Amino acid sequence: MNGLLLFAGGVIALCVLMNRLAVRLPVPSLLLFIALGMCFGVNGVFGIAFDDYALSEQICSVALLFIMFYGGFGTNVKQARPVMARAFLLSTLGVVLTAGLVGAFVHLVLRVGLLESLLVGAVMASTDAASVFSILRARKLALKDHTDSLLELESGSNDPVAYLLTMVLLALIGGQEISVPLMLFQQMAFGLLGGLLVGWVAVWLLGRDGLFHGAQSHTIFLFAVAAIAYALPAVLGGNGYLSVYFCGIYMGNREIAGKKDMVRFFDALTEIAQMVIFFLLGLLVTPAELPAVFLPALAVMLFLTLAARPLSTAALLAPFRSSLGQVGLVSWSGLRGVASIVFSIYVVLAGVELPFSLFNLVFVVVLLSLSVQGGLLPVMARRMGMIDEKADVLRTFNDYQENGDISFIKHHVDPESPMAGKRLRELSIPAGQLVVLILRGKETVLPVGDTRIEAGDLLVLAAPTFEDREDLTLEEIAIDGGHRWCDKALRELSPNRRMLVIMVRRGDATIVPNGDTVLQTGDVLAVARF
Repeated sequence: MNGLLLFAGGVIALCVLMNRLAVRLPVPSLLLFIALGMCFGVNGVFGIAFDDYALSEQICSVALLFIMFYGGFGTNVKQARPVMARAFLLSTLGVVLTAGLVGAFVHLVLRVGLLESLLVGAVMASTDAASVFSILRARKLALKDHTDSLLELESGSNDPVAYLLTMVLLALIGGQEISVPLMLFQQMAFGLLGGLLVGWVAVWLLGRDGLFHGAQSHTIFLFAVAAIAYALPAVLGGNGYLSVYFCGIYMGNREIAGKKDMVRFFDALTEIAQMVIFFLLGLLVTPAELPAVFLPALAVMLFLTLAARPLSTAALLAPFRSSLGQVGLVSWSGLRGVASIVFSIYVVLAGVELPFSLFNLVFVVVLLSLSVQGGLLPVMARRMGMIDEKADVLRTFNDYQENGDISFIKHHVDPESPMAGKRLRELSIPAGQLVVLILRGKETVLPVGDTRIEAGDLLVLAAPTFEDREDLTLEEIAIDGGHRWCDKALRELSPNRRMLVIMVRRGDATIVPNGDTVLQTGDVLAVARF
């Protein structure tokens, strides 16, 4: 047990430390985690022999359900509304067309049975939202014509359809007596209705504050809701991935208390989930076996990228008169990712006989797709004239609105304050700030322009919250008697060069510090890290 915890903790710590380097690479950062897994694997430096497909499937499925829930939770439906019809056509009919074209290619070129070939196509028919948006966010690439919203909605919603096709084909290959229309209806109906119902009940419960103790309980409850939204419809024969995705969409686009804390929690959770999945898949693969499937995988990847995806995209976007740039970029942005590899594990566990290892084939296709398509995505976006320099790619996410959050600031009016005795309209308050309340002894005053400020008043001001950026964060450091900076002047400290003390709060006083400022017990420092 201790050894397992040590291994898991060490791997996650390594992934986190590598992440800063990974975001600077021209390819999706998740490739580094695959490489790390391969380094630990049977042909790697550490030589860990791991081939437990069943355990890998369970871990990856649990991680994938939270990734899909948060993908829906973060989708801004209002922003995506102009391209919603296109997105859902691509995520449904587009997946079917892509699976059919790839299946035909595998059947004719690789000489595989028809049903098995269609199964290969179904496994690789969905695209990977995390990979696409890790590149767009890292490069701050907003796209014209709502194309970023189109890609987000399509790639987030097409995994359940690919999963459904995979399950149907596995049942047919396994000789099960099923009614395909009934199975499709059951999967879709229970999945969609189950997800929306669970989401509606969860939002209703979250609106009853008396049911929850503490702000953190809302976030814990949301974690439980995601698990229920997947498992409940799945137990009833529905599509759990479809359910959890639409549950996330429903909840993410409703007013929920504590949404900012939920976003922060799921940001961390899904990042860990992606690291774990890609590391585990890298650990599971045997690199020495990959050359045997490299040429077939390369052929499938080229056909998928240059023929199947463009043909299905062009056919479905033609009625909307989409620009050539949008059609071309959406076609190129069909990166294959973690869902395809997880679905290939289902096939391995089902014992489907193929002339090659499907897991290895899909693994190589995903590596090629992430490195080639992912690496060239910013270049293709510029070449096709699809970059919107005036927009922000983060606007496609629900948490974008959090950038406009309001913070409340208190200000004591001393007898010597220049505010004392003046009317509110006479004060020079910075633009964007507003006095919303005045506490005067036991009296609460709702201010207007003629309200006179008195000594002893406590003003409550509203101002936009500062949001941490990639290159600048603000934090507070409290100085107690045992702190190593206590009783030292700022110039005596040896802080990180990328840190600056910008303010010291001492009791009711606010000090703008310089090198001679001596820090005392009880001081609270405002520190900028950049």
